[in-house]
Amino acid sequence: MSQAILLKSFFEETGKTFRFILRFLLQWFKPRYEVAEFFRQCYVIGYKSLPLIGLTGFIMGLVLTMQLRPTMIEYGVESQIPIIVAISIVREIGPVITALIFAGKIGSSIGAELGSMKVTEQIDAMEVSGTNPFKYLVVSRVMATTLMLPILALLSDAISLYGAYLGVNIKGDTSFTLFWTQIFDSLSFNDVLPAFIKTYFFGFAVGIIGCYKGYNSNKGTEGVGKSANSAVVLSSILIFILDLLAVQITDLLGFN
Repeated sequence: MSQAILLKSFFEETGKTFRFILRFLLQWFKPRYEVAEFFRQCYVIGYKSLPLIGLTGFIMGLVLTMQLRPTMIEYGVESQIPIIVAISIVREIGPVITALIFAGKIGSSIGAELGSMKVTEQIDAMEVSGTNPFKYLVVSRVMATTLMLPILALLSDAISLYGAYLGVNIKGDTSFTLFWTQIFDSLSFNDVLPAFIKTYFFGFAVGIIGCYKGYNSNKGTEGVGKSANSAVVLSSILIFILDLLAVQITDLLGFN
């Protein structure tokens, strides 16, 4: 009986989420466009997330290089460290780790912010005053997360590779020019494009889940906490699912 109830709850939640996505798509094309709010969200979501994303990327590149070095030396391919690190970061580790950090910071923030507005009836007040709260609160945030995450992922990749350069030179001696020449020679269009495209879907997933959980929050302050928590958990799960699908699709299209 409990399994049937859980299954029913899962399908109900999935259906509500898809209806929320459909509502977003309909409102997206419908004027009036909240341009000022969109740019404000880009600043809050993108620019203010850069220090955390950059620090994570730097440590990721540095640690990955230091961990790989002993194994690469053992097999006599120490010179290939920049190539291995570059392909690993650009194709998979960089976009996914950046998206997960983004989900933890921005997904919880959006869920808590909209949840608190919902339980304090601020969203209802906006509707009464003639403002379209869905357009102002949801569409602007989802568009901002969709646009900002790919940019943050690119910056994170660049910072990670710089961290890898420092990691290579902790116990070695590789010139800056040689390091970056090896990286750019090893990377191809097929490595960069699929990884960049999937970050748009990661950003959309984080934004839409955070907004959905916050916009439909209830049960007072307890509901706000649950909205923030579930937004992070579901966004992270969805990122892994989308990444798995992206790998399968790129493999079918011959990008691997």
